[in-house]
Amino acid sequence: MNQFDTHTYIAFNKPKGVVCTTEKIPGNIIDAVGSEKKLLPVGRLDKDSEGLILLTDNASIINRIIHPHFKHEKEYLVTLNLPLRNQFLKDMASGVDLGDAMTKPCKIKAEPGTRRAFRIVLTQGLNRQIRRMCAVYGYQVIKLQRVRIMHIRLGNLKESAWRELSNDELERLFAECM
Repeated sequence: MNQFDTHTYIAFNKPKGVVCTTEKIPGNIIDAVGSEKKLLPVGRLDKDSEGLILLTDNASIINRIIHPHFKHEKEYLVTLNLPLRNQFLKDMASGVDLGDAMTKPCKIKAEPGTRRAFRIVLTQGLNRQIRRMCAVYGYQVIKLQRVRIMHIRLGNLKESAWRELSNDELERLFAECM
């Protein structure tokens, strides 16, 4: 028996349209996962976004993963309605004034082999942050997929599927969060 046996930690590939809430409403993430255990989503992905979200029944670790104070990275693959401009990538990387908040500098790079996609790594999680950042520069986000939280990757996990975190992932998670 190891230190992780008492709690459940899963990675879920949230499809577009699922709402990250435990409220009993149609399309909630708890029903989408279909677990018998009472799980809580670790953070949020808006209804129009897809990709990696963690769920657990260990409420004490959730804040240590999502709070911006801890500066844990979250990586996204973003597809836009228009081709990327180099100045856009530079401006996004240095922080964007959203009117009610200034985003922190972030890592960003064009996705090779595409004209309209980029990867962005954030350490903060403002409401609809990437969509709002892109809108400042006249872009509309067509697809937004989270592909990584800290060291945990979406990988080849099929849409609407979930898997338990491996012992290696859990050991590293606890080392970085405790």
